[in-house]
Amino acid sequence: MHDWAGAQDRLFRTHRAGWRERQAWASLVDQVSSFGVSEPPTVRGSVMFLAEQLREDEQRRLIVVDVEGNRRVLVDPVEIDPSGRTGLYAWWPSREGERVAVQLEVAEQPGSDITVLDVRTGEAVDGPLPRARNTSLAWLPGGEAFYYVSRVPDEEPAPGDKRLHRRVRWHRIGSPWQADAVVFGGDDAPDHYYGLTVSADGRQLAITAMVGPASHNDVYVAELIDPEAPHFVKIVDGRTTGARVLPRFLPDNDLLLVTDYQAPCGRVCTARRCDTDPAAWRTLVAEDPRAPLDECVVLDDPSLPRPLLLVARDRHGTSTLTSHDLADGRPLAELPLPGTGVVSSLRTNIPHGRHAWFSYCDATTPPTIYRYDAVSGETARETGATTAGHTPEIRSRSVRCRAGDGTEITLFLFTPAEEHQGPRPTLLYGYGSFGMPMRPWFFPMAAAWVGAGGTYAVACVRGGGEDGRHWHDAGRGPHKQRAISDFNDAATWLIDTGLTTRDQLAIFGQSAGGLLVTAAATQRPDLYAAVIAEGPLCDMVRYERFGLGCTWTDEFGTASRPEQLQWLLAYSPYHNLTHGASYPAFLLTGAVTDLQTGEAHVNKMCAALQHATGGDRPILMRREPDTAHAASPASKSRALTADLLAFAGKYTGLSPTKTTLPFRETVTESH
Repeated sequence: MHDWAGAQDRLFRTHRAGWRERQAWASLVDQVSSFGVSEPPTVRGSVMFLAEQLREDEQRRLIVVDVEGNRRVLVDPVEIDPSGRTGLYAWWPSREGERVAVQLEVAEQPGSDITVLDVRTGEAVDGPLPRARNTSLAWLPGGEAFYYVSRVPDEEPAPGDKRLHRRVRWHRIGSPWQADAVVFGGDDAPDHYYGLTVSADGRQLAITAMVGPASHNDVYVAELIDPEAPHFVKIVDGRTTGARVLPRFLPDNDLLLVTDYQAPCGRVCTARRCDTDPAAWRTLVAEDPRAPLDECVVLDDPSLPRPLLLVARDRHGTSTLTSHDLADGRPLAELPLPGTGVVSSLRTNIPHGRHAWFSYCDATTPPTIYRYDAVSGETARETGATTAGHTPEIRSRSVRCRAGDGTEITLFLFTPAEEHQGPRPTLLYGYGSFGMPMRPWFFPMAAAWVGAGGTYAVACVRGGGEDGRHWHDAGRGPHKQRAISDFNDAATWLIDTGLTTRDQLAIFGQSAGGLLVTAAATQRPDLYAAVIAEGPLCDMVRYERFGLGCTWTDEFGTASRPEQLQWLLAYSPYHNLTHGASYPAFLLTGAVTDLQTGEAHVNKMCAALQHATGGDRPILMRREPDTAHAASPASKSRALTADLLAFAGKYTGLSPTKTTLPFRETVTESH
């Protein structure tokens, strides 16, 4: 295996040396990459916490801004690890903003520790707490204790056991982690993820429990009479409701529930802590079947005339943000937005939110942070959180095409703003799993492709969440083939309408999207000139044995059940290759150590394709050491993007050296 992988590395390098325009693509990628702050701040007490990444930074740095606007670096991962392999994974400030729990992660290592810092001095006051990868954390008021999630610390899993083995623990600052009390979780739930929420007064704890990114979850609530030994009541049974329910505590300690129970596009409900019957829930903001609910946030500062609920929805790829009376859900106003783009990551200050921060982007605008003041009603760009970069003039539009069964599929098209007659080289992207919606976000890769004169398209296939829960259900489990067919139907529409040709069409997918594009190409190799799959799933019979695959059976099914094995065999790319078929050019990429999907998929699919293909187009594998499934140092990320675009450009005929599109400067970087 080692010798074979080394030969594949040499084969890739040989082909890349022949991509004469690779450096031009790299320059274009660097030009369109944005820098600065891309997600809203976390505000606790009088302190603002920001993740910032400037042009020269390999990793994000954690910045704190005090009430007077003074900025300073609290955590710089590159100072800790000059190699750039260690990244800032997560941070959780205490409610008062005086302490912050920080999680750094080395990309290819399974462990991850939590360290608690004094925000004023930057000194470590506690930790490290081990085995907390992909954790949730909730502080108790006062900043002296918190709940967190970690793997079982006193035993090692058996060889080959990929299950999570997680527990919810209570930790007091200054106590050894070995003494942390286990308050939730057991051997009967080895694959569960847990989400934690503590009420404002610290008297209530809510836990969500779900198997991986399942379509339903349980909810437990406990009164914290004894924080080390809470007694939980199960108020939502996920198997009974078949729905996702996300709880938050209201000021009076009743619950605000965001759910798709009996509302495929989502609704907001209120419930008492003792309500175990969903029939007792009161709908606060009803479902809008034409606008799936994205997220919401409560503003309850005493200076407000009334507590408010802000609700973000998506209408055909465009966000809306509305305010409601928290008491009865009555709509009050639709907030003006910077444009017809996408709003994400609503956040407010704690305690007693008066402001709401959100990220806004569109086809030509990198993520930009805005602040809404609920007292004045004004929305303005957050001066302490800016981005910088250059983007081409891009025309963004959504179109509808019909799938083979007559269902309409949305396609987002990003094209140069200039008029053009005839087909263009096109890069088609898709995902179609876990109910994840596609939006017309700003994509640096798309900006570079369009900047070179091409069309970038995004297919909103079934299995995603663009039209709510029903859209997800229509493309998962026994219906996964529908998502693949939707993607091929979208590609056919692009060709039939003259927007592109088979010789100019490349497809691209990441992770579960890599499954989508490899399955689409193995079923219809005649449609595509090139295929790019980044960290894909390919062997769907054994996917449960690699990475975190054992937690994804709700989405795909399990090979341990004969009926579901047949679903998987029917579309598994690795099992559906035809010997002698003329396959498109393939570039399969992945981390040498992929803890998410597992690196075996890339290796096996590359070998099988090279054995099967009867065509003359290359089957290549690009392996990346010292990175993770979806995160890497900035220079490695940009280098990967340049390679992907150079490969796609070579096999579709798109040349960045012929670029004539004008570029504009985005928001000026702060100093």
